[in-house]
Amino acid sequence: MARFIFQRAIRGLFTLWLVVTVVFVVLRFSGDPAEVMLGPEASPAALEAFRIRHHLNDSIPVQYGAYLLNVVRLDFGDSLNGGRPVTELFFSRVVATIQLGICAVIIALIVGIPSGIMAALKRGSIWDRLSMGLAFIGQSAPGFFVGIMLILIFSLRFKLLPSSGRGDFSHLIMPSLTLATGLLATLARMSRSSLLEVISADYIRTARAKGLTRSTVITTHALQNAAIPVVTLLGLWLSAMIGGAAITETVFAWPGIGRLTINAIANRDYPLIQFIVIIVAASVVIINLLVDIAYGILDPRISTTGSSGGQ
Repeated sequence: MARFIFQRAIRGLFTLWLVVTVVFVVLRFSGDPAEVMLGPEASPAALEAFRIRHHLNDSIPVQYGAYLLNVVRLDFGDSLNGGRPVTELFFSRVVATIQLGICAVIIALIVGIPSGIMAALKRGSIWDRLSMGLAFIGQSAPGFFVGIMLILIFSLRFKLLPSSGRGDFSHLIMPSLTLATGLLATLARMSRSSLLEVISADYIRTARAKGLTRSTVITTHALQNAAIPVVTLLGLWLSAMIGGAAITETVFAWPGIGRLTINAIANRDYPLIQFIVIIVAASVVIINLLVDIAYGILDPRISTTGSSGGQ
């Protein structure tokens, strides 16, 4: 297991370096942040002073080398928009995104997995068809559409919930439901298909032939093996949460990382975008490593063979 984790960690570090490098180069060719920050009416002298102050006149290799050196020193620079440290801007918003993500995951787990399990155990029933039909709709509906529909119904029509901002628990309900919809639907369908596949396996039939009750077979043998694809899905979703949260946070004016990222991209705020990318990429690496460890716990054969669905 130790060798297994070490190999995944090395691959994760290489992935992190590659992502940061690609984003650094792409950002440098995406446009001039001086023109965006200072506006079209800024004088050439002001534009040049801005570029010199932020070392934007240096060559790409020089900028890249200086940036990597600063990253090793844990100095991620200041935002081009306002001059505040990017770490300060990020951590002032991260709590809101984590709060939103945790609520969305809880909703998806509580509703999605039991729905999928019940659909598998009652295959072909009305519950199976209804729940999978709703799951298909939830999986297909874009996040912005779900959010706007919730606002139209619960804010404008019935005036039950606030449409935007972050305040008490009522502000959290609709953004959490919006962010959870895709994961909930996918978890339901994945849980159903995975459990159906496991139930038809030979060892399940053998367990039944030994006289074990249906509930014992399902809880002791089937669910543990059926959980592996579900863990994969959950890990992938957590990795992509900030990307999905950007849409939800924009629709509901939620002051989180996703909305901060959208604003940083619009302003070509290089230091802030690069720091967010580092955090997101590191989160993906760590989550994939945890998923691989979970694989090894659920099925020890994976850690010995070195094959998994992670990185």
